[in-house]
Amino acid sequence: MATSEITARNASIYSWHDYYEMTKPKVVLLIAFTALVGMLLSTWGMVPWQPLLFGLVGISLAAACGAVINHILDQRIDALMDRTHSRPFPSGHMDTSHAIGFALLLGSISMFTLFLLVNPLTALLTFCALIGYAVIYTLFLKRNTPQNIVWGGLAGAAPPLLGWSSITGEVTTEAFLLLLIVFVWTPPHFWPLAIYRRDDYAKANVPMLPVTHGIDFTKQQVLIYSVMLLTVSLLPFVIRMSGYLYLASALLLGCGFIYHALKLLRSEGKEHAMKTFGYSLLYLSLLFTALLADHYLALLFPGIMG
Repeated sequence: MATSEITARNASIYSWHDYYEMTKPKVVLLIAFTALVGMLLSTWGMVPWQPLLFGLVGISLAAACGAVINHILDQRIDALMDRTHSRPFPSGHMDTSHAIGFALLLGSISMFTLFLLVNPLTALLTFCALIGYAVIYTLFLKRNTPQNIVWGGLAGAAPPLLGWSSITGEVTTEAFLLLLIVFVWTPPHFWPLAIYRRDDYAKANVPMLPVTHGIDFTKQQVLIYSVMLLTVSLLPFVIRMSGYLYLASALLLGCGFIYHALKLLRSEGKEHAMKTFGYSLLYLSLLFTALLADHYLALLFPGIMG
């Protein structure tokens, strides 16, 4: 066995940080947050503790499993890109066999937790989302189409729906609407980062939109999707799922997104790309917080609902 392989194997055994990094904890945290919002919005009463706790654990572990599989399948790409060359695989701190074992452990605990302690529907939907991200997106869409982030984003948009089904045991129009918001948010969230990292993706031969269609075209798409997002974000108010507090928040946040998209469109090259990306993260966090605030305000003051 080569010295580098021995080093990687030893590091994978003794360094918990490399295992932790493979789970993409910041991404998992955002996923857990949107799933929690789905749980809390699913009922007007107290949320039962068991499906809430174990639903969050199961959904988060499935997301972590998907992240590890993503690391395994993207070893070559990660080694070529400046943004990812220090990850555990390219840096020599992890080997495939240990990563596969870790992914299987996370996935198994997730599915057993959801099936036995939450409900079979949530386990099935979470498994489908896991396969959608870890296999369909990472292995096929990412490598073959500039629309990868659009259709691959469907799996990433599932957590609020999964949270909803964890509590109710069913999927409703409201749950699909939460998924739709995240689905439409994903392209204008990710494409500014892809613009900023265009040379990285080109070097790794990944057909992201800025690589295949150019930066200017991608900026136009960010603006189009930000307008679409504003429209979609108003639907909870339209179907009386939320009230005026959420409506005001959605309008303000949506207009802020359009402002950043316009500024990105008018800027030179990669200017304002990371600021747009940063705002997109703030946008989703505040929008879902507004949904929660509106929900609980309506419990205290029913007349405030639109």
